[in-house]
Amino acid sequence: MALDTTLNSLGFAKPASETRVVVAMSGGVDSSVVAAELAREGYDVVGVTLQLYDHGAALAKKGACCAGRDIHDARRVAEAMGFPHYVLDYENTFREAVIDEFADAYLGGATPVPCIRCNERVKFRDLLETARDLDADCMATGHYIQRRMGPAGPELHMAADSARDQSYFLFSTTAEQLAYLRFPLGHLRTKAETRALAARHGLAVADKPDSQDICFVPNGDYAAVIEKLRPGAADPGEIVDMQGRVLGSHRGVIHYTIGQRRGLGIGGLSEPLYVVKLDTQARRVIVGPKEALSTRIVPVREINWLGDEAFQSRAEWPLSVRIRSTRPPREAIIRPTGPDSAEVELLVPEDGVSPGQACVFYESGGSRVFGGGWIWRGY
Repeated sequence: MALDTTLNSLGFAKPASETRVVVAMSGGVDSSVVAAELAREGYDVVGVTLQLYDHGAALAKKGACCAGRDIHDARRVAEAMGFPHYVLDYENTFREAVIDEFADAYLGGATPVPCIRCNERVKFRDLLETARDLDADCMATGHYIQRRMGPAGPELHMAADSARDQSYFLFSTTAEQLAYLRFPLGHLRTKAETRALAARHGLAVADKPDSQDICFVPNGDYAAVIEKLRPGAADPGEIVDMQGRVLGSHRGVIHYTIGQRRGLGIGGLSEPLYVVKLDTQARRVIVGPKEALSTRIVPVREINWLGDEAFQSRAEWPLSVRIRSTRPPREAIIRPTGPDSAEVELLVPEDGVSPGQACVFYESGGSRVFGGGWIWRGY
């Protein structure tokens, strides 16, 4: 941040007490610390928590990020720190914008990432507009990512703590949204620092465990959720090799993902086989050797570009890309094929690339996020 003493810690040329900030509060320790720290600094804080699905059912789902327990925890933090807190019913929006697409994508043989769609379509679109309606100067979240001012305006950068970095899930944040958003935790080096801040404020959530699951799939059983949403989705079918020979049967395509090796139930073969393709129309799971998973060319669409120059101003962009949140960025060449589409060439082929995954662009050897897009066809 520029060393301008006239700016407050959120970048505004006015006192903290005259700066209203809406904090998106999930009820977890991260967003609670953001709200508490800003309140301590004297900002006009307004806490907002989204109710994303049935409150009564949610109460029984421990560990889910938007469950009823978490709404209660967020409210307690607001009461303890003395700022207003609101709960907004976004159940219909969340179902239409996130859950329905999640189910349909799985039925289509893709590997969706619903947390990205939730940030893109609910938190950073609808909730951000609510923040504007509340006359807030900005909206803050507990995400581990950094917003830095560059020569052309705000830039998105990976978090200082690589183990906590959430840039993969925030690639679709637009330049306009980035101008309004703040991420006060992105500079912290460890999660222990966050918990220490929570303890310093006396917050009851200081020792609350991190959420590990997608909020509407709290036990990790994707197939059960999809079967409930789309009856008949788990119809059985054949497991075949790449030549079409039947090797066995399966209990529903939705139980399998690209790159899966375990649980296929086709033992007695001379080499291990992996799921290389899902043919949902024929209800077939296609398996092959590990080398069949190797992918070098990845088609990407719905690209959100955060570079200073226009995306199509160059024929090629030498950047790094991340195709899974758990893997480090890999060197690649991005060739625009349209205003929001590209062919991504991985310099080192990667296994398990699947439609529905995100492909996030990074500065090679640096921390800046250049946006990204969605993989729409597998090879």
